[in-house]
Amino acid sequence: MTVDSSPRRAGGRDARRAARLHAHVARQPFLTRTLAPFEVLSEDGLATLEENADTILQDVGLEFRGDPDALRILRDGGADVDGERVRFPRGLARQLVQATAPREFTQYARNEANSVEIGGMHTVLAPNYGSPFVRDLDRGRRYGTIEDFRNFVKLAYMSPHLHHSGGTICEPVDVPVNKRHLDMVYSHIRYSDKPFMGSVTAPERAHDTVELARITFGADYLEDHPVILSLINANSPLVWDSTMLGAARAYAEANQGTLITPFILAGAMAPVTAAGVCAQTLAEAMGGMAFVQLVRPGAPVVLGSFASSISMQSGAPTFGTPEPALVLYTMAALARRLGVPFRSGGNLCASKIPDAQAAYESAATFVPTILSGVNFVLHAAGWLEGGLAIGYEKFILDADQCGMAAVFVKGVDMSDNGQALEAILQNAPGQHYLGSAHTLANFESAFYRSEIADNNSFEQWQEDGSLDAAQRANRIWKRMLTEYEAPPIDEGVDEALQEFIAKRKASMPDSEV
Repeated sequence: MTVDSSPRRAGGRDARRAARLHAHVARQPFLTRTLAPFEVLSEDGLATLEENADTILQDVGLEFRGDPDALRILRDGGADVDGERVRFPRGLARQLVQATAPREFTQYARNEANSVEIGGMHTVLAPNYGSPFVRDLDRGRRYGTIEDFRNFVKLAYMSPHLHHSGGTICEPVDVPVNKRHLDMVYSHIRYSDKPFMGSVTAPERAHDTVELARITFGADYLEDHPVILSLINANSPLVWDSTMLGAARAYAEANQGTLITPFILAGAMAPVTAAGVCAQTLAEAMGGMAFVQLVRPGAPVVLGSFASSISMQSGAPTFGTPEPALVLYTMAALARRLGVPFRSGGNLCASKIPDAQAAYESAATFVPTILSGVNFVLHAAGWLEGGLAIGYEKFILDADQCGMAAVFVKGVDMSDNGQALEAILQNAPGQHYLGSAHTLANFESAFYRSEIADNNSFEQWQEDGSLDAAQRANRIWKRMLTEYEAPPIDEGVDEALQEFIAKRKASMPDSEV
C-alpha cells in the first residue's frame, strides 16, 4: 500500500522552519568578557609607539583647521599654537586625557534596561554606519531612503545580539542633507529604546541632536547622564577640521560622549606599516581627546581606530587582510594603557553581496575585534562594499555572528554544572549521553542555536527549498519587520519632538550640503 506522505513532510518542514525562526534568545544589554585580551606586542613595543606618538605631537603637531575658538582653547591648555598648527609638548596630550577622561562610563537608554557600559571588560555591538546605498535580494542595490533607515533601526531594536541603535545606519538620500539628521535622530528615539548616536555633519546638527535628547530625557538629566554617543573622525593625516571640532565641542559642552576616531587607509593616509599607522592613530586621537577634555573635563571620550589597507595596484580599500588586524590588536592595548575605552572593528568586507568573500573578510575583522577586547564596535552588522552599502541580508548574517560572540566571550564555564564531573562519573563507558540527566537539564541552552545555519540533512534542506544563507536571511528580516512593535513613548514627549523638528525644518530652506 502506498501512503501519500507529502502533507506530513510539509508539516515537518514548516515546524522546523518555525522552530528555527522563532528560537528564543535571551537579550543581553551588552557583553561582559571573561577572556583576557589577546596581545600581539610586548610592553616595550607599546612603550615605543607611545614615544613615537608623543614625538609626532611635539615635532610635527596637528592642524586644527577653521576653528579659532579651538585654537584658543588649546593654547590656554598649554599647547604651542602657530597659525593652525598645534604642537603638544611631550606628554601634554596624554596628561590632559588621563587627568579627567573616564575609564568607563554608562550610556543611558530611553529604556534604562537597555543602557550600556562602555569600557573595561564590556563590549557593545552597534550596526553599520554611513552607507549611501542599500541592498537586498529583491531590489538589488539602490540609494537608501528614510524608510530603509527606519527599517534598520527596527531590525537593530529587535535583534537580541545588537546592543545599540547606532547612528547614520544608512544615508536617507530622499531627505534634504540639512534636514535628514532630524528624521534620523527621531527615528532612533521613536522606533527603538536602545542607546543611539548623534549627528556630526555640522555643529548646528549636533546641537539639534542635544536638544532632541533634552526633550526626550529632560534637560537636567543630560548634565550627569550621557545619552548620546557620536562619531568624530580626524581628517587624516594629522588634521582636525572645523566640522568635527564644532560637533565634538557641542557634545562635550553637554557632557555627551564622543568616539574620537582617526580614519586611516594605510599607504594613502598613513605609512604602509602597522607600527606607523598605530603611532599616527594614537597621536591624532590623543590630540582630539585632549581638546574634548579642555572643553569640558570629564566628558566621556572613546579612543577610536578605523584602519584598513589599500590595494597597491589600484588604490582601492581592502578589508579582512592581516595588517589591519595587527593594528586593531595594538590600538586596543594602547587604549588600555591610556586608560580610555576603545572603539574599532566590525564585520567589514569589500564584497558587493553577502557571499563567501563577505563571510571570510568579515570574520577576519570580527574575530580580532572580539579577541582584542574592543569596547564599542561600530559596523557590527550590515556592512558591504567597503562601507558604500548596507545589506538587509548581510545585517541578519552579521547579527548571527554577534550572537555567537556573546557565547564565546563568556569563556569556559567552570561551575559544577560546567565541569559535568558527576555526569561523567554516572555514565558507563560506551554509553551515550543523549538520555543522561545532565544533558536533559542543559539541552535547551547547551549550544548556540543559529537562526541562519542549516544543519539538517541534504534531504531536509532540499525539502525546505534548497535555500542558501542569504535567502534564509531574506525571510528572517522580512518576518522581523512584519512582527515589529514600536516601544512605548510618552505622548507628550513625542509631540514635543515632532514640534521641534517641524519648527527647525521650517526655519531653513532645503539644502544638499
